[in-house]
Amino acid sequence: MSILTTDGEKIKVYLFVATLPYSQYSFVKPCIDMKQETWLKCHIDMFDFFGGVPIKIVCDNLKTGVIKHPKEGEIILNGAYESLAQHYMVAIMPAQVRKPKQKASVEGTVGKIASAIIAKLRNTRFISLSHMEGEVFKALKEFNDTPFQKREGSRTEVFMNCEKEMLRKLPAIPYEICTWLYDYKVSLDFHVSFKTNKYSVPYQYVGKKVDIKVNSNSLEIFYDHSRIAIHPRFPDYMRYKYSTIKNHMPDAFQKAEWDDERIKRWASKIGPSTFIVMNKIFDSVKIKEQGYHSCLAVLKLANKFSNDRLENACELALTKVKCPRYHHLNGILMNNQDLLWIEENNKHEKNDDGGYIRGADYYGGKYNDQ
Repeated sequence: MSILTTDGEKIKVYLFVATLPYSQYSFVKPCIDMKQETWLKCHIDMFDFFGGVPIKIVCDNLKTGVIKHPKEGEIILNGAYESLAQHYMVAIMPAQVRKPKQKASVEGTVGKIASAIIAKLRNTRFISLSHMEGEVFKALKEFNDTPFQKREGSRTEVFMNCEKEMLRKLPAIPYEICTWLYDYKVSLDFHVSFKTNKYSVPYQYVGKKVDIKVNSNSLEIFYDHSRIAIHPRFPDYMRYKYSTIKNHMPDAFQKAEWDDERIKRWASKIGPSTFIVMNKIFDSVKIKEQGYHSCLAVLKLANKFSNDRLENACELALTKVKCPRYHHLNGILMNNQDLLWIEENNKHEKNDDGGYIRGADYYGGKYNDQ
């Protein structure tokens, strides 16, 4: 199946199919890809559709779910897939390679779905995934409600009367797909960075490496497999924001190796524009410790490019940005914009020393030739 966009582009669509063994009651969901997040989301929607959780799931050996399936020894599942199984308390039992009879129910259903859904909708032009989902759901309902040819009732009737009560209840909170990020170092300001935003941890973990668990709503920070902080996650469109828990910064921490006065003294030795940039960074944060890492990152550019170039870059940045930061200044220095800017200023100064510059008209041309 495919979606045809307004530009005439065809987007291939895959079908996720799940079938209960006794009633043959089935769930079908169209997907744009077969990546891990899609695979997990299909399982969550499948449990909601069935209204319960089976004891076990016999699945294919997709890499998004199964890392290793040896003939002998233990099956190794993808970490996220295993986490989902633990949340729903369901056993994941992948079928062996080239053993379709181990998942005969769904193999048989796939063939029937080809006729009942794919063939039925083959002439329908889908303009979006949600449009396709709606049409597939209608065809699926008709498929499940159609009476069996060789047994009494329909898939829906057998499921509702016999099989549904065999499913275990859904957990109170559905599984939320998350991403794990490893070995993030806690900076001097006792925060870790994620997508330009910063989240605090207890000050004792400064300099240590932590793991981050991120989902759509929250960000959790772990050290040695123990959670040490949890924050509401900033939306992706928000940048350079701080989420700081006051208990993470006791008074004793304010006597740090670096402080704002020492940073400002270093900046003043480089030049007045650099000093202004430091003040602007400190003014932009709620507590001064949040500015340590940003200020030191800027000052260390002097080691790479020289004090004079950093001072010139700060002066240039202040004409363009309200509060210059490392990424602004590093970009200026890497592209030699500070050198070009100084050269341009020098030209203007020479031109202002009383000299007279004749315009193009003086030298003749189309309208001035005699």
